[in-house]
Amino acid sequence: MPLSDSMNKAAYPIENSDFRAECKKTLSENGALVLPNFLNGETIQAIIQEGEAKKNLAWFTQSTHNVYLTHVDNNYDTEHARNKQVSSSKGCITDDQIDPTSPLRQLYDAPLFRAFLASVLDETALYNYADNLSSINLHYASEGQELGWHFDNSSFAITLLIQKPESGGVFEYIENMRDADAGEMNYSGVSEVLAGQKKVKKLAIEPGALVLFRGRNAIHRVTPTQGKITRMLAVLAYNSQPHIALSEAASKTFYGRVK
Repeated sequence: MPLSDSMNKAAYPIENSDFRAECKKTLSENGALVLPNFLNGETIQAIIQEGEAKKNLAWFTQSTHNVYLTHVDNNYDTEHARNKQVSSSKGCITDDQIDPTSPLRQLYDAPLFRAFLASVLDETALYNYADNLSSINLHYASEGQELGWHFDNSSFAITLLIQKPESGGVFEYIENMRDADAGEMNYSGVSEVLAGQKKVKKLAIEPGALVLFRGRNAIHRVTPTQGKITRMLAVLAYNSQPHIALSEAASKTFYGRVK
């Protein structure tokens, strides 16, 4: 499927330098960029059909972790922000399970789309993961499943909402909650977030929306899915350097296998 057949080119002239600059400015100022209806309805339905057909292949996980996605530090007690555990649960199919003809793969591989992303993210170029699992993932969140509060290790995330649940599944975040590069973890602020004492922002995301998000210093979560409709989210993962693969340990944690 050509790129022009899957996305809303009239609304989003991704080849245009002024449009790219506008998107880059929004991402820089807000830490998030949401492009509603980036995918057209026919494309969304095709991805939903693929997702439903392959849900039985998904690796489902339920785990607890701290918001920093690090091991427990015995210098702090278990209720300290450094160690306090939150829950995450989801299902996932991996890159090698996505059809060669899937609209997700056509979009991921399209040179124009990749050049647009690189420009907005201020990266010289973007590269596929070197392993065969990580580049494209389709996530499932059935009733009660959620993504707990956390910071990302990577500097950017690119997602497409494919199917919205009846309720719940809301993306919440607070930007500038730490400075990872400076080693400032803001334990007091994180404690307030975990206690529900901080006002959060919510991203209004409907199916077909493309979202670019900088989650390295923005704490964020997805609230539990409510109702019988599974939330489906596509994650398009790129690297700023070539030949990067997910570690075996991370691969086993996320996907239950290494290849």
